[in-house]
Amino acid sequence: MRYLYLLSLLSFFSCYEASRNCNDYKTGTFRFDYVVNNEPKTGTFTRTDEYSINFYDGKTDSSKVKWINDCEFVLYKISPKSISEKDPIHMKILTTTDSSYTFEYSKASFNQGENKRKEKGVAIKID
Repeated sequence: MRYLYLLSLLSFFSCYEASRNCNDYKTGTFRFDYVVNNEPKTGTFTRTDEYSINFYDGKTDSSKVKWINDCEFVLYKISPKSISEKDPIHMKILTTTDSSYTFEYSKASFNQGENKRKEKGVAIKID
């Protein structure tokens, strides 16, 4: 009996699918929190169909947006200031809520032998 109960619980949770309404987050103004040297900070960005403009630490940074599908896109810096900034960034929306989305990002191109490092974050829609 105990195994039947456990099996039914597992089957219930395996049917759960996270919400992903990515079209709601293709454009707009968003806020995100990040940490630099153990100091919490907040930045904003505005994304249109073609561009993403980031505002953080008193700086403005612009990228061209190329959508792969409804939930994934690649950012290409418009004016990279270093070789590492020339690398495009792959963004993937993992889940959405009524006011935010969780995303995963990593470099879209890698040098031979370089480890693929993925990071996660949350963006909150403010407009």
